[in-house]
Amino acid sequence: MTTNSAKIFNTVGVCNPLKHYMIPAAPRLPDVSDMVDGEFYFVLHAPRQSGKTTCLKALTKQINSEGKYYAINCSLITLRDISDSEIAMKSIIGRINKGIENSDAAEIRKLAYKFDNRPSMSYHVSMVQNLLNGLCLALDRELVVFFDEADCLLEGPLIMFLGQIRDGYLDRFDSPASRFPRSMALVGMRDIRDYLTKVRPDGMSTGPASPFNVKLESLTLADFTMDEIRSLYFQHTAETGQVFEPSAVERAWYWTEGQPWLVNALANNVIVKQFRNDYSKVISGNDIDIAVRNLILRNDTHFDSLMERLREPRVRRVIEPVITGADYLPDDVPTDDIRYVLDLGLLKSDGYKVDSIRSSNPVYRELIARAMSRNLQRKVPPELANRWMDGTRLDMDGLLRAFQVYWRENSEVNDQTDAEKNEKERLLTKRVVSSLDFIDIADKYRVQEEVVKIIMEKLSGFGREDFPHIVLYAFLQRVLNGGADFIQREYGLGRSFVDICVSYKDIRYPVELKVKGVKSREDSILQVLGYMDKCGSSVGWLVVFDRGCSKSWDEKIFWETLDRDGRTVHLVGC
Repeated sequence: MTTNSAKIFNTVGVCNPLKHYMIPAAPRLPDVSDMVDGEFYFVLHAPRQSGKTTCLKALTKQINSEGKYYAINCSLITLRDISDSEIAMKSIIGRINKGIENSDAAEIRKLAYKFDNRPSMSYHVSMVQNLLNGLCLALDRELVVFFDEADCLLEGPLIMFLGQIRDGYLDRFDSPASRFPRSMALVGMRDIRDYLTKVRPDGMSTGPASPFNVKLESLTLADFTMDEIRSLYFQHTAETGQVFEPSAVERAWYWTEGQPWLVNALANNVIVKQFRNDYSKVISGNDIDIAVRNLILRNDTHFDSLMERLREPRVRRVIEPVITGADYLPDDVPTDDIRYVLDLGLLKSDGYKVDSIRSSNPVYRELIARAMSRNLQRKVPPELANRWMDGTRLDMDGLLRAFQVYWRENSEVNDQTDAEKNEKERLLTKRVVSSLDFIDIADKYRVQEEVVKIIMEKLSGFGREDFPHIVLYAFLQRVLNGGADFIQREYGLGRSFVDICVSYKDIRYPVELKVKGVKSREDSILQVLGYMDKCGSSVGWLVVFDRGCSKSWDEKIFWETLDRDGRTVHLVGC
């Protein structure tokens, strides 16, 4: 497969103005050719809305056009809710036949009629294997099969399906009559390890000789590069005359880091929503920034499906330390959970180092922070909203002083008697409560610190070290409530701090969050100064949460202002 012959990548269909424009498929999947030539069965995984299905269609068409092999593409999305294995196998037969009927290669459609494409329905334990064997015998070239949305299969059907693929894979070496696809790919959101976890819930296995165990590797679909974004947008310019300024491409790259759905959605928002298809208007970087805010506030279905994953305990275990800037993931977080979250596309790891895990792009970073603090936002009293903006500037000092009062009133925990502890645990087992509900009850019953920690982790989803960051997120989001131009957050595992930058009337207000004891005071101040430089601000705020129980609130709550080389740093104790 060559790059020149692969100019058939149709971008994700969310963006109507760009739907006919294409980015070459081969650079995004550079190893598929070697996989097919090497007769490997492999997994291709990528996050939702990253262009997998469109890329598969491109690859199938490309393979058929090159003349070495035939290829078909079979989507299993309709099997999502089928738990009965016999019904599922019959449905897979239907999807394979649909792939044959939809093939762009006339030879496949013609030769397919030479074999029985409806194997005996009474032998569902082998019908998929028999169908693929018959098809391969009928064709005059070897066959490549892509099973799209393969991770939709439920446990029983998945085990039976993989078992038949295993048997066909092994039998193809025994005799000329036992032909089977030369190469096969299971395509979905997850890597091979999640398939293995899913098919072995109770010790069940696909067998030691499964194609999974002889595969070369798992592949993933690369995001767009900045040059590919530029190329995609330029195709729109060439057709309509509408110009994307260089800054627009740069901002699209910054916000999306090449995530295909976002790249298209931003352009769509500007062209259709902001400019009403007026192609005479030039698209600037500021227009892309406005589109980002519009998308986040609109909370598209694509975002909803991703954010719904945050309800899963295995996802929260990984994401919470990341969004609070922890030095490392807890020791009890399974490696498979980390891979799962990375495969979902919510986070990425630069250089595959666990201590460099971060949000996949700034848009997802903002969405995750909003989603994780949504329940707490509802608990912020409405009378706090918009009291610190006068139309020209934001009184960040006043806002953070208000937060100090709010934090003190809503997070105090003290010792308690055994009877009170038992009553508290009884109340919590009766209903699942939000974090601030818990704090209210904790105050009433004077819950012990260790009990708070355990219950917070188990029921509210936040550990004690994570909770302060989430509350400040919620407070700022609810109080500013769209009045600020934007609340931008930066965080990542191994950074030991979390950044917040509030933009209001072209002025930026950088804030850093820390839990006392994580870094020295001087290191923290230096980090604040560095973030101030990045934001172009001469004033910054460092919010330090003291989670110990030995100090009184009068000791924890303080305000200190420092001058460093003409720059001002406010230390805000909480």
